[in-house]
Amino acid sequence: MTDLLTTYQAGGPGHDEMLQSTGAARAAWAQMADLVNLHSWDQISGRREDVARLLEDHGVQYGGEDSGQAWNLDPLPVLLDESEWASLEAGIAQRSELLDEILTDVYGPRRLLATGVLPPEIVLGHPGFLRAADGVTLPGQHQLFMTAADVARNADGSWQVIADRTQAPSGMGYAMEDRRVLAQVLAGLYRKARIHRIGPFFHAMRLALREVAPPVAGDVPRIALLTPGPYSETAFDQAYLSAMLGFPLVEGGDLVVDGGRLWMRSMDKLEPVDVLIRRVDAEYCDPLDLRGDSQLGVPGLLHAARQGGVSVVNTLGSGVLENAALLTFLPKICRELRGQELLLGSAVTYWCGERSMGSHVIANLDRLVIKPTSRSRGLRSVLGWTLTTAERADLAARIAAEPHAWVGQEPIEASTAPTVAEGRLEARATLLRTFAVARPDGYQVMSGALARVAPVANAVLVSNSAGAIAKDVWVLSSEPYAIADPWVQEGPAPQQVVASISPRVAEDMYWFGRYVERAEATVRLLRAVGDRWDDFHAQRGATGGQALAVLLDALAHITAPGSLSALLVDAGLEGSVAYAVTRLAGAAAAVRDQLSSDTWLAISSMERTLQRERSRRARVPGGADGASPAPVLARVLESLLALQGLGSESMVRDVGWYLMDIGTRLERAQFLVATLEATLTRRRSAAVDSLILESVLIASESVITYRRRYQTRANARTLLDLLLLDARNPRSLRFQLDRLREDLAEVPAGGSGLQSRDRLLDDVDDLLAELDTAVVADTDEGGLRRRLAELLDSVGWRLRELDADLTRVHFLTPTPSQWLDAGIWGAA
Repeated sequence: MTDLLTTYQAGGPGHDEMLQSTGAARAAWAQMADLVNLHSWDQISGRREDVARLLEDHGVQYGGEDSGQAWNLDPLPVLLDESEWASLEAGIAQRSELLDEILTDVYGPRRLLATGVLPPEIVLGHPGFLRAADGVTLPGQHQLFMTAADVARNADGSWQVIADRTQAPSGMGYAMEDRRVLAQVLAGLYRKARIHRIGPFFHAMRLALREVAPPVAGDVPRIALLTPGPYSETAFDQAYLSAMLGFPLVEGGDLVVDGGRLWMRSMDKLEPVDVLIRRVDAEYCDPLDLRGDSQLGVPGLLHAARQGGVSVVNTLGSGVLENAALLTFLPKICRELRGQELLLGSAVTYWCGERSMGSHVIANLDRLVIKPTSRSRGLRSVLGWTLTTAERADLAARIAAEPHAWVGQEPIEASTAPTVAEGRLEARATLLRTFAVARPDGYQVMSGALARVAPVANAVLVSNSAGAIAKDVWVLSSEPYAIADPWVQEGPAPQQVVASISPRVAEDMYWFGRYVERAEATVRLLRAVGDRWDDFHAQRGATGGQALAVLLDALAHITAPGSLSALLVDAGLEGSVAYAVTRLAGAAAAVRDQLSSDTWLAISSMERTLQRERSRRARVPGGADGASPAPVLARVLESLLALQGLGSESMVRDVGWYLMDIGTRLERAQFLVATLEATLTRRRSAAVDSLILESVLIASESVITYRRRYQTRANARTLLDLLLLDARNPRSLRFQLDRLREDLAEVPAGGSGLQSRDRLLDDVDDLLAELDTAVVADTDEGGLRRRLAELLDSVGWRLRELDADLTRVHFLTPTPSQWLDAGIWGAA
């Protein structure tokens, strides 16, 4: 290797993933650098920019909808050879089996507690132990469906587990997205190198989910993924996993327990859910039996699980295995339960609940990592050597008051991996999160992992909250890639599962359609008005200036008062393009599992375009430099047309699509009516009206059709014929009503309200059927088109009522109730 890679230096005497102890590069790294030509800073920097752009295009972020931050992925993967991975894989598999046996015991015979192998306080005093879940079991051999482990290499190169994740393991979606991105950016290397694929793990997970379905599920179990919602810090991970597995993403309000089974609310009926993958912490999953203040769960879920009506994975109560104190006793438990030595060690951990260990921790606070035994207590790990003397004294007092709730860990000098920094490669502390899923013959481990490195050199703490940078993990293979368990198999065709959506998803699809159309209509109107501004803003009293004044007033009436610039880029201004883009992105995030992944290419492009324009204007004194918004509008419109094209050509015509199209049609109809109200209900001079009518036609994307059809002259009557009555014009009101009626016929509806909804559509149909454009185009002595104004007002309020009726009929869900905490009943 030459140039940049030869200047890389390990971060210390410990293990480095790239360099051997002699300073020479490991063979895999030398091969990678040559295959993808990574020798200069420009080459590596270019890869980093490619990675960032792809992640942005895919809408990848860490954090919820209101507080998300860009997902940061390093372009250099962590490379592991097959032999060293095999030992880690065996250790992860054994550890998963051990944790499964512990879980089975503590919610069953509890022999570990009775014999003193495991101190009872570690289990019974931990918030993750749910007494209400005692006796709840999964079908099959394993009670722990899935595990994750955070592992690091020690200075001698051996792997050690820092923490086990068994509550609701996260990161699998991020791992797959990281692999997808690097496979594109390092395409040459990915094709040529023999790398274990991680896709088979997700296929195994699909099979495993079917294997844990309760007997009542039949041959085709229905599976769903329970999410806390779009504000969860791992919302992307959850939605990505849901889409990849092909299972609906549901929130607690989408589900109901009835007759001992779990059901998903669809548009007109209840659909069974046989297996529920939960990404909600167990204590929040059932406000009836667990936390009464939770609005994330489903009342009665625990009862349904106990009755065998649904399998919840991971098992309710599995969070007890995340107790850091358990690490102290795992070697002994492994010998007791399995007659084996623990293959994969843990960071040396001292449980303060044991007197001698507690004394040792307090005496060595200045060099240990201090951790609470439960993350649910709102406490965080503390690096003892970073505390002042007074802070260590306070911490010692807290430990003495609740010794069972604390552990001390010997710090691990984690291995380092080369990470792209500014102008160089830096050695950063590296942590891997591995994943395993239960299968009948043991646990299948993902042949790769989600790696994270410290955000800066010499940092010890590696966590997402501290700004960790992600890395993909490539396990090199000695053999060419082969599919071990193919997805396509011979035999009878699998039974099709009819896809249903909940009222919540239905509403988000509807509003996604509305905001996409609103953004497009606003862009087109802004572009038409902007063209007149460029031509006539200096001609205040002239014909062009008069037309411009009318159009500016109309723009303010239809969208919001504000400058052309604000109506383009101000995301806080309701009615602006940026506001609509923000809202459509939020709606899309809530239904990511329903949309093509290419959706995010268009959304990200719009967001980048608007952000660049905001930044450019912020650099100009006064926020304006006279530059036309036309180029920005054109780029945003291009992305919006891409979204419309995806909806038209890439989406199955299911209920979600029809609701999205209903939103589009209703929004287009309302925007058109508002535009005509603001521009055509008063007659002006022929010259002024010519400019106004042409702008309206341009904004309505109908000017070319109009010119071809009416080649002699223009007037209000013929414009109204085209925009109100022409059933062949996809921009006309008539066309929107026809599509609305067709779409609504495809959407199931239960309950009342259909008659009111359909009557409103009939009323608007009747108004158009009776419309004589020659009559409504006439003006009175004052130049007002009163009949047109009355017609548009009548249509407008009916369309607004139709929107309200759609909400009442299709989207309303029960309001979550506040339940008494189960602990209150126990105390009583």
